[in-house]
Amino acid sequence: MYMIIDRFEENLVVCEREDGKIVNIERSTIPQDAKEGDVLVLDGNRIFIDQEETLKRKKKIEKIMKDLWES
Repeated sequence: MYMIIDRFEENLVVCEREDGKIVNIERSTIPQDAKEGDVLVLDGNRIFIDQEETLKRKKKIEKIMKDLWES
């Protein structure tokens, strides 16, 4: 399962799961270098950042923003 970091609130990380549900997870359970917009992968008890998927999403959002401003 994957989820996207929406924001940080004190010791919690607010994430949106792939099914659209919003969940809170403990900040201590994710990689220290995680930031808003990163795609997290839950693999059993392990949580890691999917760098490739995060980059794809970032490029897609940048293209949408560019298209909006150029039209």
